[in-house]
Amino acid sequence: MEFSTAKLVYFSPTRTTKRVLEGIVRGIQVNAVEHLDLTPPKARTRPVEEIRGQLTLIGAPVYGGRIPPDAAQRLRGLKGRDAPAVVVVVYGNRAYEDALLELRDLAGEAGFVPVAGGAFLGEHSFSNDVTPIAEGRPDENDLRAAADFGRAIREKLRGIRSLDEMPPLHVPGNYPYQEIGRSQGISPVTRNDLCTRCETCVSVCPTAAIALRDTVVTDASACILCCACVKNCPTGARAMEHPRVLRSARWLSANCSERKEPELHL
Repeated sequence: MEFSTAKLVYFSPTRTTKRVLEGIVRGIQVNAVEHLDLTPPKARTRPVEEIRGQLTLIGAPVYGGRIPPDAAQRLRGLKGRDAPAVVVVVYGNRAYEDALLELRDLAGEAGFVPVAGGAFLGEHSFSNDVTPIAEGRPDENDLRAAADFGRAIREKLRGIRSLDEMPPLHVPGNYPYQEIGRSQGISPVTRNDLCTRCETCVSVCPTAAIALRDTVVTDASACILCCACVKNCPTGARAMEHPRVLRSARWLSANCSERKEPELHL
């Protein structure tokens, strides 16, 4: 099977998942690439989109060993028809646990045929200068591995005449999936002395948890702790200061510093 186009479908608040998918599709070498970004809040109410006969790369970050519920909900708005899917999760150097299996299952339930799966590394949402966690990833080596993975996917697809010949894709994970944690009303804060009211934080929040009124107001109950607002704030006005998150960041930085490499399943 040969494909001249590919569609990248992703939930990627800090853009690490998007970058990994772009690296993979470079290796597949198609003529045209389409993007379906499920990150913005408006994606929650998109009409069901059917993807027919198109190679589709589906990516999401890992939060606590699972696919974020917001990402899963938006992915359920897809319907695949005779469409092979490459499923990719991106985690912050701790563990991806059941996330890749969950994403494979979501793709299959939506009608896609999973043909390959990968677990890649991305800078952790809690990473900062004081407690670096997978800082700067995906890096050059990760993106090179992504392109190599894409080339292997291309060769695998060339070796079959139809998706009916595709054997089931086996990936690590357990079902029932582990219970997913909740943010429990925790969110970044705004340092008003540094805030210029530029609204960058408002525009990058995937759950519309941030609004600009007299000051920047955050609905902590809607925050998923992706830290897109922190990583994108041009003045450093957004910061994660909650003691529980700071403890987690210190533990992750101390205990998950050994470099892990992408895991690929074909």
